[in-house]
Amino acid sequence: MTMAATRNVMRAVRVFEFGGPEVLKLQSDVVIPVPKENQVLIKVHACGVNPVETYIRSGTYARKPALPYTPGSDVAGVIEGVGEHVTAFKKGDRVFTIGTISGGYAEYAVATTNQVFPLSDKLDFKQGAAIAIPYFTAYRALFQKGRAKTGEGVLVHGASGGVGIATCQIARAYGLKVLGTAGTEEGMKIVLRNGAHQAFNHKEPNYIDKIKEYTRMEGVDIIIEMLSNVNLATDLQLLSRAGRVMVVGCRGPIEINPRDTMTKESSIIGVSLFLATEEEMRECAAALLDGVEAGWLNPVVGPEYPLEQVAKAHVDIIHSSGARGKMVLLL
Repeated sequence: MTMAATRNVMRAVRVFEFGGPEVLKLQSDVVIPVPKENQVLIKVHACGVNPVETYIRSGTYARKPALPYTPGSDVAGVIEGVGEHVTAFKKGDRVFTIGTISGGYAEYAVATTNQVFPLSDKLDFKQGAAIAIPYFTAYRALFQKGRAKTGEGVLVHGASGGVGIATCQIARAYGLKVLGTAGTEEGMKIVLRNGAHQAFNHKEPNYIDKIKEYTRMEGVDIIIEMLSNVNLATDLQLLSRAGRVMVVGCRGPIEINPRDTMTKESSIIGVSLFLATEEEMRECAAALLDGVEAGWLNPVVGPEYPLEQVAKAHVDIIHSSGARGKMVLLL
């Protein structure tokens, strides 16, 4: 095969059937996509790995892509080419995305311009890949859905992962009182370094009592919940009057007593970034790009994997002993 004939292909992860991590197939002969009108082609340097991608891959998620597909949405890299009518970006620009058309677990990805944002020189590509889903989700959960106000208390349940760290940084910057939980000593240190006023170990049997004690039994106004199928019933005990639990993550059913919402007129509110309007996405983006400039938005990169180890990444993001920053694939 001549060089010219091989140039238009790339390495990319493809999923041909829904199932376990083993259905993630790394292929080296995937045709590089071509950007159409209002689209850009990005040379991917890093791509974030999110729990939602494992749910989609398993076929259990509400949204199922047409097979075969390439997973991944938040990439960071350099613009390689632009389609027609693209004026906001040019070849060579550093960018990050919140979504792609062709999939992010690949050497190149196509995205529409409204899902692409300039990547500040203050951040590297790994950090760029750690912004989109975590920070947009955190901002949406806190303000667009949670109606958080300065001075309120927020508990981030599972604060040492990508969304958790993002929530701590944003909440602290906006003047909230921030409590965070993590499952390891290292995780608790990360949480405290990233804006939490106090950290608790959710592996300790009496940690709920410690949180109640810390809040002088008054509870917290908002809980950002990453694992609602485990924590929702106890979350309702931790809320203040008119408090709200924001359900960001869930891996199954749980039994709760609805009376617990009546005693405090509390709310359980689901959060889905996929349902955000374009206007809401613009609001998130503006706030977060300001945060990068101001210096408080500073993504913590956790475990890093080469594309060859994508299946291991999918196992580890669900089964690892304690989150510590945002998981990324490196290309």
